[in-house]
Order: sequence, then structure tokens, then C-alpha cells
Amino acid sequence: MEEMKKKLTEIIEGLDYYLYDITYEKEGEDFILRVMIENDTFINIDDCVKVSKAISEPLDEMDPFVEPYMLEVTSGGAERELRNSAEIKRAVGKPVYIETVEQKMEGILEKFKNDILVIKHKNKRVSNVHYIDVSYIRLAIML
Repeated sequence: MEEMKKKLTEIIEGLDYYLYDITYEKEGEDFILRVMIENDTFINIDDCVKVSKAISEPLDEMDPFVEPYMLEVTSGGAERELRNSAEIKRAVGKPVYIETVEQKMEGILEKFKNDILVIKHKNKRVSNVHYIDVSYIRLAIML
């Protein structure tokens, strides 16, 4: 799986997307290889088709699974978890939801520098949160 992930990452990044995750699961009678992609704006169906076409042939050549499977290319989701500092850096300027041991908050991630997340809230208040204190962070849809 790691070799496949490395090869897919190369292809996907060459198309100006990020590989968010790969899962291989049995759903009902079918096996699904789900490739989740992201970019700096948003993912639409045309993006998924473009990536699917680009990775189909290399997947056929690698033949990574014994069972027949269906390939599904999708977005990681509008409220996907930000799992590391690289994903947090790409989220600067976007709404986020953050949990620490002491609090939960939503706001725009204004900056992420020197392990400090700067969050601007709806009421214009600004919070500084140290990266080490974050127990959970995801993109948010704010109304």
C-alpha cells in the first residue's frame, strides 16, 4: 500500500492536487479503493474525473489488490480533519473549528507561524493557540 501511495502522490501532485487519504474497504459485496484529493480552493466533479483518468492506468499496471475493486476519487470533505502542520498551513485563510483541552472555538485561521495558530472570530476577537495544545482541528462551514 505504501508504494502505491507514493506513486499516486507523485501523479496527483503533478496535477496540482494533494493526496489527502487512501482507503481500501469492502462495502457490501464490492471492494472500493477510495482516493481522496484536495487543492487550495475546492474540489469539483471535473477534478475527480481528471485525477481518476490519470491514476487508472498506473493502478492497472501496479495491480495492487487480488480482488477486483472499484476506484472512487473524491474530496476529503468540506469539514475534513487537518491532521498535521502541512495541512494546517494550507488552511490559512479558511474557517476552522478547533478543540483544546480547555476550549472549543471557530473562526478564520488568519496565520500559522512558529507553531501558533491565530484565529479571528466572528466578533473580531483574535485568539492565539499553540499547535501543541490543539487536540482536534478541522475545516469548518461557518454561517
